[in-house]
Amino acid sequence: MRTITRDHILACGGAIVHHKGYTATGLQEILQAAGVPKGSFYFYFKSKEDFGLALVEYYQNWFAEQVRPILKNTTLPPLERLAVFFRWFQQYFADEGYIKGCPIGNLIQEMGDVNPLFREKLNASLTNLIRFVTGLLEEAQTKGQLSDQVDAEAMAGFIISAWQGALIRMKAVAGPQPLDNFQTMVFEVLLATA
Repeated sequence: MRTITRDHILACGGAIVHHKGYTATGLQEILQAAGVPKGSFYFYFKSKEDFGLALVEYYQNWFAEQVRPILKNTTLPPLERLAVFFRWFQQYFADEGYIKGCPIGNLIQEMGDVNPLFREKLNASLTNLIRFVTGLLEEAQTKGQLSDQVDAEAMAGFIISAWQGALIRMKAVAGPQPLDNFQTMVFEVLLATA
């Protein structure tokens, strides 16, 4: 029951933060959206900052759960799994109207350079994502689908940086063009010729 209530607060509050930003979201809005009293919030979170840090983990775990079937589908070659992974996210952003961006990316832009605790937590989240992409690229190398001359970790870091840049641009144009361009350049040019 405790985990359910905590996750409910994170889900309801997170939806507001995703739309308005962390700083612009008030505690009262979170309480109202979750339908819980202030005492319940403070039972699960020491402060709004504690809530925000927990929100990073919540989003990371939620997204991981959504894409797990893609990652476990070993009937697909590793580079195809990676492409499907990004296409899943592209559909997610399409469903959101291309306007909210990545919840973790948004927090990086808003809090990454003003709060060291957020910076560490957000950097760890991106590092985990880079590790995952690195693993798929290394698998592609062992299967002869990607040159072993490629530094898989550096390539993974570049891909994630390009993805985050595409997401920022997506918000500016409120459309899919930057994500389409990312998919084409990464999978039909960069990885196809590496």
